Amino acid sequence: MSSNIEKVIQEKYGQVAASGLSSSQQGVRSVAEAFGYSAEELNSIPANANMGLSCGNPTAFASIREGEVVVDLGSGGGLDVFLAAKAVGPTGKAIGIDMTEEMINLARKNAVNPATGQAPANIEFHLSTIDQLPLADASVDCIISNCVINLAPDKPKAFAEMARVLKPGGRVAISDIAIKKPMPEALSENIMAYVGCIAGAIQIDEYRAGLLDAGFSAVEIKDSGADLNAYANVDGQSACCSPSMEPASGLAVIGGCCEPASKQTTGIHSDLQDLLSRYDVNDFAASVKVYAIKG
Repeated sequence: MSSNIEKVIQEKYGQVAASGLSSSQQGVRSVAEAFGYSAEELNSIPANANMGLSCGNPTAFASIREGEVVVDLGSGGGLDVFLAAKAVGPTGKAIGIDMTEEMINLARKNAVNPATGQAPANIEFHLSTIDQLPLADASVDCIISNCVINLAPDKPKAFAEMARVLKPGGRVAISDIAIKKPMPEALSENIMAYVGCIAGAIQIDEYRAGLLDAGFSAVEIKDSGADLNAYANVDGQSACCSPSMEPASGLAVIGGCCEPASKQTTGIHSDLQDLLSRYDVNDFAASVKVYAIKG
């Protein structure tokens, strides 16, 4: 991952962590519900763990069992880690990995039980990129991830890391954004802003091939059918920016989301609105459920 891309991603998601977005806001809650979280699940975790960044609910199809070690790649405020921790119980472990320090700090704060002042023993968070996991070989039963793999510039390396840390027969259950068919050039330049910053999303066939090349089998990638327009529910913004956020270095808030400042031109707002009025991103991209087994 180039240092510049890494810096932009860290700044952008660091701002999300500080934005105050949470399940307490109906728009944020409705995004999570649109992508498969139940009201009961959202009520069972800290409100700040959900910031409207999901594109699915990987814990819903991961078949997590008591006593397992589950790792969430790109854990954000801890949403899926907290749900996984309930499933693995006190004899298991739910581990969150995130490259943004502000997200890790928020997740660790969310994990603390107000009554005891301590975090559960079966939850931990690590600051790291997903292509260099701070985990031992063959130490994990299940890997989950939620709308994060698309951000990894070196996906083969990320897939290889997944295979390295999983036990033989271990599995991945990932919610992500994937491209269904080539997009018009004008749309491809803006789609990342519209559906939550998915600049690195790849074709479904490429996704499948990458997992197979890394040593996975029984690879299944299914379109969840979720409407990507759900992100607009977050106070009229896409998931990558909230109204209260300042733009990251080299970025400007354009048309309600983050785009490179160099793209600022006269009438950019009207240009973006025109694009979104002429295209339905659901025609080109999809929220997908990815499942695979190591070996």
